[in-house]
Amino acid sequence: MSNTRKTIALLLLPVSIWYAIGILVRNLLFTFGIKKEEVPHVTTIGVGNLSTGGTGKTPHTEYLLKLLSGTYHTAFLSRGYKRKSKGFVLSTGDPDAKLIGDEPAMVARKFPDVTTAVCEKRMIGIKNLLQSENEPELIILDDVYQHRYVKPSINILLTEYYHPFYQDTILPFGNLREFRSAKNRAQIIIVTKCPEKLDPMTRNNIIHHIKPLPFQQVFFSYFSYETPIPIFPNNGCTPEEATHALVLTGIAHPKYLLKHIKKQYITSSCTFPDHHDFTTADIIQVVDTFNNIPTDKKIIITTEKDASRLQASEAASKLKDLPIFIVPVSVKFLDEPNNSFDKTITDLVRENISFLSSLKAATKTILK
Repeated sequence: MSNTRKTIALLLLPVSIWYAIGILVRNLLFTFGIKKEEVPHVTTIGVGNLSTGGTGKTPHTEYLLKLLSGTYHTAFLSRGYKRKSKGFVLSTGDPDAKLIGDEPAMVARKFPDVTTAVCEKRMIGIKNLLQSENEPELIILDDVYQHRYVKPSINILLTEYYHPFYQDTILPFGNLREFRSAKNRAQIIIVTKCPEKLDPMTRNNIIHHIKPLPFQQVFFSYFSYETPIPIFPNNGCTPEEATHALVLTGIAHPKYLLKHIKKQYITSSCTFPDHHDFTTADIIQVVDTFNNIPTDKKIIITTEKDASRLQASEAASKLKDLPIFIVPVSVKFLDEPNNSFDKTITDLVRENISFLSSLKAATKTILK
């Protein structure tokens, strides 16, 4: 550890201690029932992490929606981080990032058959969804691991391969929002952003450090980047013609996308903070940076999440004549003989929905 790092660690240590005490007290209040943790009367899947971000929640949520929404009437509920609205908001099909947030807007656009809603208080959001005309059978909850007022039927914890929770520490010195032991609330733990090939010894070593409980299962996933698609009708350079790419991101860890783009293009980058609201000045900066790249064979590449905010920006019109493309990312799971993630999650959902249906039927019979 460098001298600078040691100095920062010492300065942040008192803050980390007080933060840890606050988290400990809060969790104890839930453990002893002083703060109430509610179990919804509908099957729910919570997707979250222990760190401050960058584990791939949105792509994994999309994976679940693709897997399950064709079988069950499914809803997606998020707090709608950085949205301009408040309270419960049900998407009407118009993927407005300012109204519902960038990630819900992306989900609403990609999954029109899924009911998308946002609400800071998830239990209120769930109750509103259950009172809607088309009551969902399954609700997928985004970034809900620390929102303990709701206890999901199935809790999925994500941790990044290169930054696993067991090597991290509590905020603000580290990136953990709560203690490592909080991993015990999950039924499923997914190690995300893995290399496409992972030898058995490395897997076993990771599982050893995670120390899963008997009821927990550990899976390994990686990102697969797909063919770029234009945001706006494009009359300029295509991805096939381009030699240079300006990578425009406002996500937690853009290095994975940059690494992928560098395989094909000479790259420049415009990097903004996670969930950044693009201002007119930002857009002008991007346009100027792009225009200063000394070739005509150039494109702009961004993420789907960033595209939602770019399109909602007041200066979006300044980008319409530029060759700007989204690189979609999808999740794939490493081969796991006799331990399929798809089978595990579909079995758990089916069993939970069946149990709740039997419980409702029994309750009706008793009331009669």
